[in-house]
Amino acid sequence: MDVHNVTAEAESFTCNAYLAVGERTVLVDAGAMAGVEAVVADHTDALDAVYLTHQHGDHVAQLDAVLDAFDAELYAYADHARRTHELEDGDELLVGDERCEVVYTPGHADDHVSFVGPDSLFSGDVVVHDDGAFDYGSFGRTDMAGQSRERLIESIEDLLSRMPEGIEHMYAGHGGVFHGDVRDVVERALQRAEKRQPKYPDG
Repeated sequence: MDVHNVTAEAESFTCNAYLAVGERTVLVDAGAMAGVEAVVADHTDALDAVYLTHQHGDHVAQLDAVLDAFDAELYAYADHARRTHELEDGDELLVGDERCEVVYTPGHADDHVSFVGPDSLFSGDVVVHDDGAFDYGSFGRTDMAGQSRERLIESIEDLLSRMPEGIEHMYAGHGGVFHGDVRDVVERALQRAEKRQPKYPDG
């Protein structure tokens, strides 16, 4: 499976948007980079679906542009005017060539889901490898209205319980892509979240 971060060259704030090319070519999050649909078109002539991890602005600002450019279905946990399929915890989806389980992972956002496959984790913002606050295991911020550190901790624990052994690719909403012992990174993120200290103490 080929996975491309189609917002990698963004000059403004955006999430990582991942194009997984394979049996079912999908975009995990649309991001906020103007022209992202053109970058997608550089890699594929057809886009089967967009899967949203959650609907914060940096993940969906360019969603309409992507959907207008491609005849793609929209999968989302929360309601959206253009949603064609409602995601639920435990659903199975094909991401490129990899069959993934939908895991409901709120705390950073009430509608947050992650996609867990035998080899890959698309974790959105619930856990990331690096984000400026921490390297090798960080977690989504929980200091804004509607967010909960306690619920995020539960979500990371649930994610770990449902991740298979040997998972080795981590595609997070921010920071770099990680290849290696993904479980170790997620466990480190959990340890840091459990300290319940401000993620950005000077923010």
